[in-house]
Amino acid sequence: MSFLLRTHIKLATSSLRLNRGRTFLTALGISIGVASIVLILSLAGGINRLISTQIERVGSDLIVVRPSTAKDMVGSIVDELTASNQYLKSNLSLSDVGAIQRLEGVAAAAPIAVMDGTVSTNNKSMNATLVATNPDLEKILSLPMKTGQFLNSQLKENTAVVGYWTAMQLYGSVEAVTKTFEYMGEKFMVVGVLEEINDPINFNNVDFDNAILANAGFMETLGALQIQQVNVRATTTGGVGTVVDEIGEKMSDSRGGGRNFAVLSGSQISHPAGSLFTIVSGMLTLVASISLVVGGVGVMNIMLVSVSERTREIGIRKAVGASSGNILLTFLFESLILSILGGVMGFAVGYACAFLVSLLTPFAPFVSWEILGITGGTSLVVGVLFGIYPAVKAASKNPIQSLKYYR
Repeated sequence: MSFLLRTHIKLATSSLRLNRGRTFLTALGISIGVASIVLILSLAGGINRLISTQIERVGSDLIVVRPSTAKDMVGSIVDELTASNQYLKSNLSLSDVGAIQRLEGVAAAAPIAVMDGTVSTNNKSMNATLVATNPDLEKILSLPMKTGQFLNSQLKENTAVVGYWTAMQLYGSVEAVTKTFEYMGEKFMVVGVLEEINDPINFNNVDFDNAILANAGFMETLGALQIQQVNVRATTTGGVGTVVDEIGEKMSDSRGGGRNFAVLSGSQISHPAGSLFTIVSGMLTLVASISLVVGGVGVMNIMLVSVSERTREIGIRKAVGASSGNILLTFLFESLILSILGGVMGFAVGYACAFLVSLLTPFAPFVSWEILGITGGTSLVVGVLFGIYPAVKAASKNPIQSLKYYR
């Protein structure tokens, strides 16, 4: 059996070597589809790993409360694809934050309400991201300060902390403490500037380098707050489960038994649009699969050409005793080798592109055996599916008629 296997592989590789240019171009068709899938999966995995690392760094005593609605699968997907709109209907409020802060097992609780608006100084105006929160956010996230201090209950309500790059854009320097800006007709004084964090993708959905943090209570007086989430830190790591239950009961009671929110901890915490990444990467993978189908059709086309060109060879092999099964395996192995070659090329090109993309993004591509298995398995499936018909056609040829064939 092993001898026959080696023979089939040798015959297949010999045939492919005779037409190196055609072999390369056919394998290239497969490699484009495989490279696309590898690129998508590695970047999506890199984002998920980045978020997981951030959560581990913040601590295992972190709890996050987010608005949630019970919907069917289609409704949930639509909500994820319009994640920014679902927060416009947020059911979380500052009274929920106060109720959570008063729970015995809670060390700190901070809301995050993100809004966009125009801020202006005496000589500059720009669009900025404003985050309504409270002093507890520093305790939860350990935000590093470049100059000044974080929000404090002892300070006036119309004070703010600005991100590193926001300070540079507004004032041309990080020495921005005591400087002012205006938002919605109200004047704010800067009391602190954050260190450069370089963390635009995170579970808070806030790029703190390009944000302005202000007191949630004061911001509410300027308009209704839509709280995307509430970050909570438990007093002890071991008591997280109990605190999660207590938060759920407290908020449910305040809503008359309703459960239009989610209390998350540990691995449940992800980017607010975490499932959006999964959905989008899945859709992109499906699109990339079309390239694989096109590459598979190319394999089938070339294999049919090969069968036609080698009709007389098939007749000779059958005349000297080769069975239809032997002929079928020879051509099927040829198709498999083409697909595997394309898969190897695609895997290498896909990761090369992923590493190039990582130079422009804050996350590194994710390398795993799972991705290797997916690409390898996909290549094998394409080789079998699109190679079986030409192989069967070759195996079913009549040896007498095949011997009469001349190109």
